[in-house]
Amino acid sequence: MGIGPDAGGRAHRAQRWAARASLSALALAVLLPLVYGGVGSVVLLLVGVMGMAVSAAALWWALTRRGAARVAAAVLAAAAPAAVVGLFAAAGVLWTVVLSLALWGVAVWTGRYALRSTGLRPVRAREHRTPPPRRPFLLMNPLSGEAKVERFGLREKAERLGAHVVLLDPERHQDVTALARQAVADGFDLLGVAGGDGTQALVAAVAAEHGLPFMVVSAGTRNHFAMDLGLDRDDPATGLDALSDGVELRVDLGFAGGRPFVNNVSFGVYGAVVQAPGYRDDKVGTALDLLPDLLTGQSGPRLTVRAAGTALTGPQAVLVSNNPYRRDDPLGLGRRERLDSGLLGVLGVRIESAVDAAGLLLAPEANGFTVLTAREVVVDADGPRVEVGIDGEPFVLPTPVRCRIAPGVLRVRVPRHRPGVPEAPPPLDWRRLRKLAAAVGRTAVTGRPGAGRPPG
Repeated sequence: MGIGPDAGGRAHRAQRWAARASLSALALAVLLPLVYGGVGSVVLLLVGVMGMAVSAAALWWALTRRGAARVAAAVLAAAAPAAVVGLFAAAGVLWTVVLSLALWGVAVWTGRYALRSTGLRPVRAREHRTPPPRRPFLLMNPLSGEAKVERFGLREKAERLGAHVVLLDPERHQDVTALARQAVADGFDLLGVAGGDGTQALVAAVAAEHGLPFMVVSAGTRNHFAMDLGLDRDDPATGLDALSDGVELRVDLGFAGGRPFVNNVSFGVYGAVVQAPGYRDDKVGTALDLLPDLLTGQSGPRLTVRAAGTALTGPQAVLVSNNPYRRDDPLGLGRRERLDSGLLGVLGVRIESAVDAAGLLLAPEANGFTVLTAREVVVDADGPRVEVGIDGEPFVLPTPVRCRIAPGVLRVRVPRHRPGVPEAPPPLDWRRLRKLAAAVGRTAVTGRPGAGRPPG
């Protein structure tokens, strides 16, 4: 169905006025402190930046020290921004700072609204309509996600829908890969998991190997894979609707040293922390106990990463993900826009001092923070083996570790009706917004290919 002239005209006007509102709010956000506070506002702004830098440096000290030094650093990290707020209040300009921040928020929101309404949309995974499975096989972990299997009646609903359900025995270790392979040998035509992402990855690899559809039931703790598939994480029972009314998505699968992963594999700090015996019971306490030695290089591996023609030497933490994570939206952190790009995401962090920590806060794109995409990533260490976390599970792999992505090998069956993945906001492009604000006629609605992206 086409868009009528009236609807097109209204869309153009809304887009044009949103762009104008964005630019106006931006100008007011900058001018308000300058007009009200004069040169003094510039000095106060510099003091605020210094306060942020001190807070970041103190946070680094808090993470790399123990005992009284850690407590003192934590107090300083909290006191520095509080002192800046107090200084603004004493100077009588706190209200201008608050109002300027609010205006900046309006500028960002209206600017993204204007750019989003150009009709440019990210590529969505294509849905394939396929017949329901005749003999579905589901593995369920009764302890996963604080016993979601029992709380949501997952076993009973799955069996009513014709699935063969196997409950994992919490009292003994079971090889889920072997169970999945046996299910394939027994003639089941769909493999599914109600459990954590680590278990999901193992069974997904078997399904991909044999070309069978795979089904995700969000019965784990965080369910990141389910989130990026657009499933309902609050009610995992809705995921079982895929058995009767579902569609298939073709998504990628990652491998690290031959081991599959659906989300990511972590090297360095997290890879070492997740190995600790007490990590599952006390994540924060265990991490705080290990971080001083890991961050200062007194323990843990010295890593080298090669990806996309780039070499990273000595990062403390490296995250290799099955498709890149979103970075342009603070509310979208931890989400992936796509699962079918055929690319690995790479995040590397190297901070050697409090000065580096402050610099990373003030300039996130500095050398201490590296973001790449590649089809293959090789991670080496200064020892024959390296500790890693694969989808949150601890492993020790021989070095070097070759990470690769297998594009589109996994057939994931999902409910036809599901929440979906929130659309990422377009990146702010002030040059494009100026053109939209000045546009006449309908030129702003259609846009050109690539519009809304940052200028090269």
